[in-house]
Amino acid sequence: MKQFQCVVENPNGIHARIAALIAQLCVSLKSSVTITCNSKSANANDVLQILSLNAKKGDVLKVTIEGEDEEEYYEKLKKLVCTDCFEKSESGILKVAFYGTKDYDRLFFSKLADEKGPGTYNVDITYLESRLTAETAALSKGHDAVCIFVNDEAPREVIEILHNAGIRLILLRCAGFNNVDLKACEEYGIKVARVPAYSPYAVAEHAMAILQEANRRLHKADRKVRENNFALSGLLGVDLHNKVCGVMGTGKIGECFARIAKGYGMRVIGWDAYPNKKLEEEGLLTYVDKDELLAKADLISLHAPLIMGEGGTYHLIDEAAIAKMKKHVMLVNTARGPLIDAEALIAALNLHAGPVQSLHSLPGVLLQLVGDDDVAAVDPVHHHMHDGARVEAVLKDDAQAPQEPCVAHHHRHAVYGGQDPPSALLPHVRDPALVHLPVPGLPDAPGDGMA
Repeated sequence: MKQFQCVVENPNGIHARIAALIAQLCVSLKSSVTITCNSKSANANDVLQILSLNAKKGDVLKVTIEGEDEEEYYEKLKKLVCTDCFEKSESGILKVAFYGTKDYDRLFFSKLADEKGPGTYNVDITYLESRLTAETAALSKGHDAVCIFVNDEAPREVIEILHNAGIRLILLRCAGFNNVDLKACEEYGIKVARVPAYSPYAVAEHAMAILQEANRRLHKADRKVRENNFALSGLLGVDLHNKVCGVMGTGKIGECFARIAKGYGMRVIGWDAYPNKKLEEEGLLTYVDKDELLAKADLISLHAPLIMGEGGTYHLIDEAAIAKMKKHVMLVNTARGPLIDAEALIAALNLHAGPVQSLHSLPGVLLQLVGDDDVAAVDPVHHHMHDGARVEAVLKDDAQAPQEPCVAHHHRHAVYGGQDPPSALLPHVRDPALVHLPVPGLPDAPGDGMA
Protein backbone atom coordinates (compact mmCIF):
# COMPACT_ATOMS: atom_id res chain seq x y z
CA MET A 1 0.00 0.00 0.00
CA LYS A 2 1.29 3.47 -0.89
CA GLN A 3 -0.09 6.87 0.09
CA PHE A 4 0.44 10.55 -0.68
CA GLN A 5 -1.20 13.84 0.20
CA CYS A 6 -1.71 17.07 -1.70
CA VAL A 7 -3.48 20.39 -1.18
CA VAL A 8 -6.24 21.41 -3.58
CA GLU A 9 -4.94 24.55 -5.28
CA ASN A 10 -7.57 25.14 -7.94
CA PRO A 11 -9.90 28.01 -6.96
CA ASN A 12 -12.86 25.88 -8.09
CA GLY A 13 -11.81 22.87 -6.05
CA ILE A 14 -12.27 19.43 -7.56
CA HIS A 15 -14.75 19.99 -10.36
CA ALA A 16 -16.09 17.70 -13.08
CA ARG A 17 -13.09 17.78 -15.41
CA ILE A 18 -10.58 17.06 -12.65
CA ALA A 19 -12.73 14.19 -11.37
CA ALA A 20 -12.97 12.81 -14.92
CA LEU A 21 -9.20 12.85 -15.42
CA ILE A 22 -8.57 11.05 -12.14
CA ALA A 23 -11.27 8.43 -12.76
CA GLN A 24 -10.06 7.84 -16.31
CA LEU A 25 -6.65 6.78 -15.03
CA CYS A 26 -7.84 4.82 -11.99
CA VAL A 27 -10.42 2.70 -13.82
CA SER A 28 -7.64 1.07 -15.83
CA LEU A 29 -5.65 0.04 -12.74
CA LYS A 30 -5.72 -3.36 -11.12
CA SER A 31 -5.05 -1.65 -7.80
CA SER A 32 -7.77 0.01 -5.78
CA VAL A 33 -7.44 3.77 -5.31
CA THR A 34 -9.23 5.68 -2.54
CA ILE A 35 -9.35 9.45 -2.04
CA THR A 36 -10.13 10.84 1.41
CA CYS A 37 -11.01 14.47 2.13
CA ASN A 38 -12.70 16.03 5.15
CA SER A 39 -13.44 12.61 6.69
CA LYS A 40 -15.19 11.41 3.52
CA SER A 41 -13.84 8.75 1.16
CA ALA A 42 -14.37 8.08 -2.52
CA ASN A 43 -13.51 5.31 -4.95
CA ALA A 44 -11.16 7.07 -7.36
CA ASN A 45 -12.58 5.35 -10.45
CA ASP A 46 -16.04 6.80 -9.79
CA VAL A 47 -16.54 10.40 -10.96
CA LEU A 48 -19.66 10.98 -8.85
CA GLN A 49 -17.96 9.73 -5.69
CA ILE A 50 -15.01 12.05 -6.28
CA LEU A 51 -17.35 15.01 -6.79
CA SER A 52 -19.28 14.09 -3.64
CA LEU A 53 -16.14 14.87 -1.60
CA ASN A 54 -16.89 18.56 -2.28
CA ALA A 55 -13.18 19.30 -2.04
CA LYS A 56 -12.55 23.06 -2.00
CA LYS A 57 -9.41 25.12 -2.44
CA GLY A 58 -7.11 24.54 0.52
CA ASP A 59 -8.54 21.11 1.41
CA VAL A 60 -6.10 18.22 1.79
CA LEU A 61 -6.52 15.09 -0.31
CA LYS A 62 -5.18 11.80 1.02
CA VAL A 63 -4.78 9.24 -1.78
CA THR A 64 -4.23 5.53 -1.13
CA ILE A 65 -3.29 3.03 -3.84
CA GLU A 66 -3.13 -0.65 -3.02
CA GLY A 67 -2.71 -3.60 -5.37
CA GLU A 68 -0.46 -5.45 -7.76
CA ASP A 69 0.36 -2.45 -9.97
CA GLU A 70 0.72 0.18 -7.22
CA GLU A 71 4.46 0.57 -7.78
CA GLU A 72 3.97 1.06 -11.52
CA TYR A 73 1.30 3.74 -11.23
CA TYR A 74 2.12 5.50 -7.96
CA GLU A 75 4.22 8.30 -9.46
CA LYS A 76 1.89 8.74 -12.44
CA LEU A 77 -1.14 9.02 -10.18
CA LYS A 78 0.65 11.41 -7.83
CA LYS A 79 1.68 13.68 -10.71
CA LEU A 80 -1.86 13.69 -12.10
CA VAL A 81 -3.59 14.45 -8.80
CA CYS A 82 -1.05 16.90 -7.40
CA THR A 83 0.06 18.72 -10.54
CA ASP A 84 -1.65 18.04 -13.85
CA CYS A 85 -5.23 18.41 -12.61
CA PHE A 86 -4.76 21.82 -11.07
CA GLU A 87 -3.97 24.29 -13.81
CA LYS A 88 -3.55 27.80 -12.46
CA SER A 89 -3.81 29.68 -15.74
CA GLU A 90 -7.05 30.94 -17.19
CA SER A 91 -8.13 29.67 -20.59
CA GLY A 92 -10.49 31.23 -23.07
CA ILE A 93 -14.16 30.36 -23.34
CA LEU A 94 -14.98 27.83 -26.07
CA LYS A 95 -18.29 28.60 -27.79
CA VAL A 96 -20.13 25.44 -28.86
CA ALA A 97 -23.11 25.07 -31.20
CA PHE A 98 -24.90 21.97 -29.89
CA TYR A 99 -26.95 20.29 -32.63
CA GLY A 100 -29.85 17.86 -32.17
CA THR A 101 -30.49 18.89 -28.58
CA LYS A 102 -32.74 16.76 -26.37
CA ASP A 103 -33.93 17.53 -22.85
CA TYR A 104 -31.45 15.12 -21.29
CA ASP A 105 -28.60 16.77 -23.21
CA ARG A 106 -29.41 20.10 -21.59
CA LEU A 107 -29.61 18.44 -18.18
CA PHE A 108 -26.08 17.04 -18.24
CA PHE A 109 -24.17 19.44 -20.47
CA SER A 110 -25.52 22.58 -18.83
CA LYS A 111 -24.10 21.43 -15.50
CA LEU A 112 -20.64 21.03 -17.06
CA ALA A 113 -20.94 24.35 -18.88
CA ASP A 114 -21.77 26.18 -15.63
CA GLU A 115 -18.21 25.65 -14.40
CA LYS A 116 -15.86 28.46 -15.37
CA GLY A 117 -12.29 29.12 -14.32
CA PRO A 118 -8.86 27.47 -14.35
CA GLY A 119 -8.95 23.82 -15.31
CA THR A 120 -12.68 23.68 -16.02
CA TYR A 121 -14.27 23.01 -19.39
CA ASN A 122 -14.86 26.76 -19.91
CA VAL A 123 -17.60 26.42 -22.50
CA ASP A 124 -20.63 28.41 -23.56
CA ILE A 125 -23.25 26.24 -25.26
CA THR A 126 -25.89 27.31 -27.75
CA TYR A 127 -28.51 24.55 -27.92
CA LEU A 128 -30.04 23.88 -31.33
CA GLU A 129 -32.87 21.39 -31.82
CA SER A 130 -32.15 20.93 -35.53
CA ARG A 131 -29.73 18.32 -36.83
CA LEU A 132 -26.50 19.38 -38.51
CA THR A 133 -27.06 19.37 -42.27
CA ALA A 134 -26.02 21.53 -45.20
CA GLU A 135 -29.13 23.65 -44.50
CA THR A 136 -28.37 24.20 -40.81
CA ALA A 137 -24.54 24.35 -40.79
CA ALA A 138 -24.54 28.15 -41.11
CA LEU A 139 -26.16 28.37 -37.66
CA SER A 140 -22.72 27.58 -36.25
CA LYS A 141 -21.36 31.01 -37.21
CA GLY A 142 -19.97 32.81 -34.19
CA HIS A 143 -18.96 29.58 -32.46
CA ASP A 144 -15.64 27.78 -32.14
CA ALA A 145 -16.97 24.23 -32.19
CA VAL A 146 -20.01 22.11 -32.99
CA CYS A 147 -21.23 19.15 -30.96
CA ILE A 148 -23.07 16.49 -32.97
CA PHE A 149 -24.52 12.98 -32.72
CA VAL A 150 -24.81 9.91 -34.98
CA ASN A 151 -27.73 11.23 -37.05
CA ASP A 152 -26.05 14.54 -37.87
CA GLU A 153 -24.45 14.96 -41.28
CA ALA A 154 -20.90 16.21 -41.80
CA PRO A 155 -19.85 15.43 -45.38
CA ARG A 156 -17.42 17.65 -47.30
CA GLU A 157 -20.13 20.17 -48.19
CA VAL A 158 -20.99 20.68 -44.52
CA ILE A 159 -17.32 20.78 -43.48
CA GLU A 160 -16.73 23.61 -45.96
CA ILE A 161 -19.63 25.60 -44.49
CA LEU A 162 -18.38 24.99 -40.95
CA HIS A 163 -14.89 26.11 -41.94
CA ASN A 164 -16.22 29.32 -43.46
CA ALA A 165 -18.23 29.90 -40.27
CA GLY A 166 -15.05 29.75 -38.19
CA ILE A 167 -15.48 26.27 -36.70
CA ARG A 168 -12.20 24.62 -35.67
CA LEU A 169 -13.44 21.64 -33.67
CA ILE A 170 -16.14 18.98 -34.13
CA LEU A 171 -17.18 17.19 -30.94
CA LEU A 172 -18.96 13.86 -31.41
CA ARG A 173 -21.01 12.78 -28.44
CA CYS A 174 -20.75 9.19 -29.67
CA ALA A 175 -18.03 6.69 -30.54
CA GLY A 176 -18.87 6.31 -34.24
CA PHE A 177 -17.52 8.88 -36.69
CA ASN A 178 -18.56 7.48 -40.08
CA ASN A 179 -20.85 10.48 -40.61
CA VAL A 180 -17.89 12.88 -40.64
CA ASP A 181 -15.62 13.41 -43.66
CA LEU A 182 -12.27 13.19 -41.87
CA LYS A 183 -10.25 13.93 -44.98
CA ALA A 184 -12.13 17.20 -45.49
CA CYS A 185 -11.64 18.05 -41.80
CA GLU A 186 -7.90 17.51 -42.15
CA GLU A 187 -7.76 19.71 -45.25
CA TYR A 188 -9.61 22.54 -43.52
CA GLY A 189 -7.73 22.21 -40.23
CA ILE A 190 -10.77 21.12 -38.22
CA LYS A 191 -10.07 18.69 -35.38
CA VAL A 192 -12.53 15.91 -34.58
CA ALA A 193 -13.04 14.46 -31.10
CA ARG A 194 -15.20 11.50 -30.18
CA VAL A 195 -16.17 9.47 -27.12
CA PRO A 196 -13.41 6.82 -27.02
CA ALA A 197 -15.52 4.30 -25.08
CA TYR A 198 -18.68 3.83 -23.06
CA SER A 199 -19.14 1.54 -20.10
CA PRO A 200 -18.71 -1.84 -21.79
CA TYR A 201 -20.65 -3.50 -18.98
CA ALA A 202 -23.71 -1.31 -19.49
CA VAL A 203 -23.99 -2.09 -23.20
CA ALA A 204 -23.22 -5.81 -22.80
CA GLU A 205 -25.69 -6.18 -19.93
CA HIS A 206 -28.31 -4.31 -21.92
CA ALA A 207 -27.78 -6.65 -24.86
CA MET A 208 -28.41 -9.68 -22.67
CA ALA A 209 -31.37 -7.99 -20.98
CA ILE A 210 -33.23 -7.29 -24.21
CA LEU A 211 -32.28 -10.72 -25.52
CA GLN A 212 -33.90 -12.36 -22.53
CA GLU A 213 -36.87 -10.02 -22.84
CA ALA A 214 -37.41 -11.34 -26.35
CA ASN A 215 -36.48 -14.95 -25.53
CA ARG A 216 -38.84 -15.16 -22.54
CA ARG A 217 -41.43 -12.83 -24.14
CA LEU A 218 -41.45 -10.70 -20.98
CA HIS A 219 -43.08 -7.69 -22.64
CA LYS A 220 -45.85 -9.91 -24.04
CA ALA A 221 -46.29 -11.60 -20.66
CA ASP A 222 -46.64 -8.19 -19.04
CA ARG A 223 -49.39 -7.19 -21.48
CA LYS A 224 -51.24 -10.48 -20.96
CA VAL A 225 -51.14 -10.24 -17.15
CA ARG A 226 -52.41 -6.67 -17.29
CA GLU A 227 -55.39 -8.09 -19.21
CA ASN A 228 -55.86 -10.79 -16.51
CA ASN A 229 -54.68 -13.45 -18.96
CA PHE A 230 -52.36 -15.97 -17.30
CA ALA A 231 -52.18 -18.49 -20.13
CA LEU A 232 -48.65 -19.62 -20.98
CA SER A 233 -49.35 -19.98 -24.69
CA GLY A 234 -46.87 -17.98 -26.75
CA LEU A 235 -44.63 -17.25 -23.76
CA LEU A 236 -42.24 -20.19 -23.84
CA GLY A 237 -38.58 -19.39 -24.35
CA VAL A 238 -35.48 -21.55 -24.52
CA ASP A 239 -32.67 -22.32 -22.07
CA LEU A 240 -29.44 -20.51 -22.89
CA HIS A 241 -27.45 -23.06 -20.90
CA ASN A 242 -25.38 -25.31 -23.16
CA LYS A 243 -26.23 -23.20 -26.22
CA VAL A 244 -23.54 -21.75 -28.51
CA CYS A 245 -23.05 -17.96 -28.28
CA GLY A 246 -21.39 -16.24 -31.24
CA VAL A 247 -19.80 -12.86 -30.52
CA MET A 248 -18.94 -10.80 -33.61
CA GLY A 249 -16.49 -8.16 -32.44
CA THR A 250 -14.52 -9.04 -29.32
CA GLY A 251 -13.41 -5.63 -28.09
CA LYS A 252 -14.27 -4.40 -24.61
CA ILE A 253 -18.04 -4.76 -25.04
CA GLY A 254 -17.79 -8.06 -26.88
CA GLU A 255 -15.55 -9.43 -24.14
CA CYS A 256 -18.04 -8.37 -21.45
CA PHE A 257 -20.88 -10.01 -23.35
CA ALA A 258 -18.84 -13.18 -23.77
CA ARG A 259 -18.29 -13.33 -20.01
CA ILE A 260 -22.02 -12.87 -19.38
CA ALA A 261 -22.80 -15.67 -21.86
CA LYS A 262 -20.19 -17.87 -20.18
CA GLY A 263 -21.93 -17.24 -16.86
CA TYR A 264 -25.13 -18.59 -18.40
CA GLY A 265 -23.26 -21.81 -19.15
CA MET A 266 -23.00 -21.14 -22.87
CA ARG A 267 -20.11 -22.16 -25.11
CA VAL A 268 -18.73 -18.97 -26.64
CA ILE A 269 -17.22 -18.65 -30.10
CA GLY A 270 -15.90 -15.37 -31.46
CA TRP A 271 -15.06 -13.63 -34.72
CA ASP A 272 -12.96 -10.49 -35.03
CA ALA A 273 -10.71 -8.98 -37.68
CA TYR A 274 -8.09 -8.63 -34.93
CA PRO A 275 -8.51 -11.58 -32.53
CA ASN A 276 -7.57 -11.08 -28.90
CA LYS A 277 -5.59 -14.23 -28.25
CA LYS A 278 -5.59 -13.62 -24.49
CA LEU A 279 -9.34 -14.31 -24.43
CA GLU A 280 -8.76 -17.62 -26.13
CA GLU A 281 -5.82 -18.51 -23.89
CA GLU A 282 -7.87 -17.99 -20.74
CA GLY A 283 -10.62 -20.23 -22.12
CA LEU A 284 -13.30 -17.55 -22.46
CA LEU A 285 -13.98 -18.22 -26.13
CA THR A 286 -12.73 -19.93 -29.26
CA TYR A 287 -12.12 -17.91 -32.43
CA VAL A 288 -13.66 -19.23 -35.64
CA ASP A 289 -14.19 -17.75 -39.08
CA LYS A 290 -17.34 -15.79 -39.88
CA ASP A 291 -19.10 -18.57 -41.78
CA GLU A 292 -18.51 -21.09 -39.00
CA LEU A 293 -19.86 -18.71 -36.40
CA LEU A 294 -22.99 -18.02 -38.43
CA ALA A 295 -23.58 -21.72 -38.92
CA LYS A 296 -22.95 -22.88 -35.34
CA ALA A 297 -24.28 -20.11 -33.10
CA ASP A 298 -27.66 -20.32 -31.38
CA LEU A 299 -27.23 -16.70 -30.33
CA ILE A 300 -25.31 -14.07 -32.32
CA SER A 301 -24.46 -10.75 -30.69
CA LEU A 302 -22.91 -7.92 -32.73
CA HIS A 303 -20.31 -5.68 -31.08
CA ALA A 304 -18.25 -4.54 -34.06
CA PRO A 305 -17.60 -0.93 -35.10
CA LEU A 306 -19.23 0.39 -38.27
CA ILE A 307 -16.52 0.60 -40.94
CA MET A 308 -17.50 1.72 -44.42
CA GLY A 309 -15.87 0.67 -47.69
CA GLU A 310 -14.41 -2.55 -49.01
CA GLY A 311 -13.54 -5.00 -46.27
CA GLY A 312 -15.57 -3.00 -43.76
CA THR A 313 -18.46 -4.04 -41.51
CA TYR A 314 -21.26 -2.23 -43.33
CA HIS A 315 -24.01 -4.85 -43.83
CA LEU A 316 -21.93 -7.43 -42.01
CA ILE A 317 -25.17 -9.34 -41.70
CA ASP A 318 -26.58 -9.48 -45.23
CA GLU A 319 -28.75 -11.91 -47.17
CA ALA A 320 -25.92 -14.42 -47.56
CA ALA A 321 -25.06 -14.27 -43.85
CA ILE A 322 -28.70 -14.71 -42.83
CA ALA A 323 -29.02 -17.77 -45.07
CA LYS A 324 -26.16 -19.46 -43.20
CA MET A 325 -27.71 -18.97 -39.76
CA LYS A 326 -29.02 -21.78 -37.63
CA LYS A 327 -32.70 -22.56 -37.18
CA HIS A 328 -34.23 -20.57 -34.30
CA VAL A 329 -31.10 -18.38 -34.00
CA MET A 330 -31.30 -15.24 -31.86
CA LEU A 331 -29.65 -12.15 -33.39
CA VAL A 332 -28.72 -9.20 -31.18
CA ASN A 333 -27.32 -5.85 -32.34
CA THR A 334 -26.54 -3.20 -29.77
CA ALA A 335 -23.83 -1.77 -32.02
CA ARG A 336 -24.47 0.34 -35.12
CA GLY A 337 -27.66 -0.22 -37.11
CA PRO A 338 -26.09 -0.50 -40.59
CA LEU A 339 -24.14 -3.59 -39.50
CA ILE A 340 -27.32 -5.35 -40.65
CA ASP A 341 -28.88 -5.10 -44.09
CA ALA A 342 -32.38 -4.09 -43.00
CA GLU A 343 -34.03 -5.05 -46.29
CA ALA A 344 -32.45 -8.51 -46.22
CA LEU A 345 -33.60 -9.01 -42.65
CA ILE A 346 -37.16 -7.94 -43.43
CA ALA A 347 -37.23 -10.25 -46.44
CA ALA A 348 -36.03 -13.15 -44.28
CA LEU A 349 -38.59 -12.45 -41.57
CA ASN A 350 -41.37 -12.33 -44.15
CA LEU A 351 -40.25 -15.39 -46.07
CA HIS A 352 -42.61 -18.34 -45.69
CA ALA A 353 -40.74 -20.84 -47.84
CA GLY A 354 -37.20 -21.87 -48.67
CA PRO A 355 -34.10 -22.40 -46.55
CA VAL A 356 -34.53 -19.16 -44.59
CA GLN A 357 -38.04 -20.04 -43.46
CA SER A 358 -36.62 -21.05 -40.10
CA LEU A 359 -35.96 -17.39 -39.38
CA HIS A 360 -39.69 -16.92 -38.98
CA SER A 361 -39.49 -18.67 -35.62
CA LEU A 362 -36.66 -16.49 -34.36
CA PRO A 363 -37.14 -16.01 -30.62
CA GLY A 364 -35.73 -12.49 -30.99
CA VAL A 365 -34.07 -10.14 -33.41
CA LEU A 366 -32.74 -7.15 -31.51
CA LEU A 367 -31.50 -4.32 -33.63
CA GLN A 368 -30.07 -0.83 -33.51
CA LEU A 369 -32.81 1.66 -34.32
CA VAL A 370 -30.61 4.45 -35.68
CA GLY A 371 -29.97 3.95 -39.38
CA ASP A 372 -32.58 1.21 -39.72
CA ASP A 373 -35.48 3.28 -40.99
CA ASP A 374 -36.75 0.36 -43.07
CA VAL A 375 -36.90 -1.93 -40.06
CA ALA A 376 -38.38 0.77 -37.87
CA ALA A 377 -41.11 1.31 -40.46
CA VAL A 378 -42.37 -2.28 -40.26
CA ASP A 379 -45.94 -2.12 -39.02
CA PRO A 380 -46.84 -2.37 -36.22
CA VAL A 381 -44.00 -0.94 -34.14
CA HIS A 382 -44.46 -0.46 -30.40
CA HIS A 383 -42.07 1.98 -28.72
CA HIS A 384 -41.22 2.13 -25.05
CA MET A 385 -38.43 3.67 -23.02
CA HIS A 386 -35.67 1.85 -21.19
CA ASP A 387 -33.08 3.12 -18.71
CA GLY A 388 -30.01 4.83 -20.09
CA ALA A 389 -32.07 6.73 -22.70
CA ARG A 390 -32.42 3.59 -24.76
CA VAL A 391 -35.33 3.42 -27.17
CA GLU A 392 -36.72 -0.01 -27.89
CA ALA A 393 -39.32 -1.03 -30.44
CA VAL A 394 -40.97 -4.39 -30.81
CA LEU A 395 -41.83 -5.68 -34.26
CA LYS A 396 -44.54 -8.31 -34.45
CA ASP A 397 -45.31 -10.89 -37.09
CA ASP A 398 -48.68 -12.33 -36.09
CA ALA A 399 -48.66 -14.71 -39.05
CA GLN A 400 -46.33 -17.10 -37.27
CA ALA A 401 -45.71 -18.54 -33.84
CA PRO A 402 -44.99 -15.84 -31.24
CA GLN A 403 -41.87 -13.94 -32.08
CA GLU A 404 -40.95 -10.55 -30.73
CA PRO A 405 -38.11 -9.02 -32.69
CA CYS A 406 -36.88 -5.88 -31.00
CA VAL A 407 -35.29 -2.75 -32.40
CA ALA A 408 -33.14 -1.12 -29.77
CA HIS A 409 -31.07 2.01 -29.57
CA HIS A 410 -28.49 1.76 -26.79
CA HIS A 411 -27.13 4.48 -24.51
CA ARG A 412 -26.62 8.05 -25.43
CA HIS A 413 -23.56 9.35 -23.67
CA ALA A 414 -21.85 12.70 -23.65
CA VAL A 415 -18.49 13.90 -24.87
CA TYR A 416 -16.91 15.20 -21.69
CA GLY A 417 -15.03 18.10 -23.07
CA GLY A 418 -15.11 21.40 -24.81
CA GLN A 419 -11.46 22.25 -25.27
CA ASP A 420 -8.91 20.86 -27.70
CA PRO A 421 -7.82 17.43 -26.44
CA PRO A 422 -4.56 17.42 -24.48
CA SER A 423 -1.48 16.60 -26.53
CA ALA A 424 -0.89 13.54 -24.35
CA LEU A 425 -3.78 11.85 -26.14
CA LEU A 426 -2.34 12.30 -29.61
CA PRO A 427 -0.23 9.10 -29.58
CA HIS A 428 -3.51 7.17 -29.55
CA VAL A 429 -4.64 8.77 -32.80
CA ARG A 430 -4.45 6.63 -35.91
CA ASP A 431 -6.03 9.21 -38.19
CA PRO A 432 -4.45 12.67 -37.99
CA ALA A 433 -7.87 14.30 -38.17
CA LEU A 434 -9.30 12.19 -35.36
CA VAL A 435 -8.55 12.83 -31.72
CA HIS A 436 -10.03 11.46 -28.51
CA LEU A 437 -11.44 13.24 -25.50
CA PRO A 438 -11.25 11.53 -22.10
CA VAL A 439 -14.40 10.03 -20.64
CA PRO A 440 -14.64 9.86 -16.86
CA GLY A 441 -14.27 6.38 -15.48
CA LEU A 442 -13.11 4.80 -18.72
CA PRO A 443 -9.74 4.15 -20.36
CA ASP A 444 -8.89 5.98 -23.57
CA ALA A 445 -9.49 3.08 -25.92
CA PRO A 446 -11.46 2.66 -29.13
CA GLY A 447 -15.08 1.76 -28.55
CA ASP A 448 -16.52 -1.35 -30.09
CA GLY A 449 -19.22 -0.37 -32.48
CA MET A 450 -21.10 2.00 -30.23
CA ALA A 451 -23.20 4.82 -31.51
